[in-house]
Amino acid sequence: MTLYKYKAKNLEGKIHSGVLEVASEHDLYARLKGQGLFLFSSKVSEKSAGRKLKAKQLTDFNRSLGMLLQSGVSLVRALGIVANEETKKAQEKAVYEAVLKSIRQGTPLSTAMEEQGNCFPPLMIFMYRSAEASGSMDQVALRMAEHYEKEYRLKAKVSGAMVYPGILCTMIVLVVCFIFSFVLPQFDDMFAQMESLPFLTTMMMGISTFIRTRWYILVIALVVLIPSFIGLFRIPRVKFYKDKIKLKMPVFGKLLRVLYSARFSRTLSSLYSAGLPMIMALQISKSTVGNCYIEEQFDAAIKKIRAGQNLSAALGGVDGFVKKMVSSIMIGEETGSLDAMLDSTADTLDYEAQMAINKMVSFMEPALIIIMAVIVGVVMVSVIAPIYGSYNAIGASSY
Repeated sequence: MTLYKYKAKNLEGKIHSGVLEVASEHDLYARLKGQGLFLFSSKVSEKSAGRKLKAKQLTDFNRSLGMLLQSGVSLVRALGIVANEETKKAQEKAVYEAVLKSIRQGTPLSTAMEEQGNCFPPLMIFMYRSAEASGSMDQVALRMAEHYEKEYRLKAKVSGAMVYPGILCTMIVLVVCFIFSFVLPQFDDMFAQMESLPFLTTMMMGISTFIRTRWYILVIALVVLIPSFIGLFRIPRVKFYKDKIKLKMPVFGKLLRVLYSARFSRTLSSLYSAGLPMIMALQISKSTVGNCYIEEQFDAAIKKIRAGQNLSAALGGVDGFVKKMVSSIMIGEETGSLDAMLDSTADTLDYEAQMAINKMVSFMEPALIIIMAVIVGVVMVSVIAPIYGSYNAIGASSY
């Protein structure tokens, strides 16, 4: 991927400039054309794409900027105050200072953000670009703060809910390692004196011996397999099918559909309410869903809209969204309050996602405990079975 600095015109002849990271100049032309812009000059930018800012950082940035602008502070001074806050990390502070430097040179805020590569998400850049035209910078900043705060809370909810299952999984691994490395070897001498062992016992002792004597093979396998799988899932077609399978999974698939629908609804609502054309809003919103399988279906949906179909009918053919979202969009189209309906739907789906997370965790906890009990039970049976068999043999020989 290469960072290009470009200048383009829209149909009214207005010049737009900025920076985009694409594979080639041909891709740059195609991407701008999809946004209703026509490229007339481009060059490779010397600035490298920075690290993406997290939702919590974006929330704090937008809220601070919005409150300062609402209080009558100038944009340059507001950015200076935000950049010099003591709580900011060095990387985050450097990004804000780079934006401030570009602003002082006469660059619009949206373009200054775009020049930072991947640091600021496309949604935020387009929202500020719209605010620059309408003069509602403070309102947009506060709306973006609310948007990313809700995204951060949902992510924190998911992360928090997975802590206990994660602890249980770690305990299962540690218990298994302890059993095979220290418990089962205690029975080696006893089992060696027996003429024959049950298949289950032989298998368990073989695994124990392998872990104790060939542990380095497991380490090498993990070192090789983990990066291999990470690289494999980065291949576009593999990632496409992986994302498709995720939606079909029991329990998790339904939760992911709700999460994707909520994220898409909130993004589309923000862009549409800011005055962006529906086609452009959809092209930006699809990249924020976070699922390649859903994203690839948007080309067909956009073609249907350009052919005259309603948004609800076009999105109804996208596999991966919940029906409630499509129904809400249909009502919004009929009542003329699409942006409000999308925002309300996103709030409802966020709540449903939290309930689904709680339900998933309540399902996972006993399931993991049962898995641990089964593992320990199988090991106990494999140890007790030959001992019990030998006692029976001794009892039978005494008669």
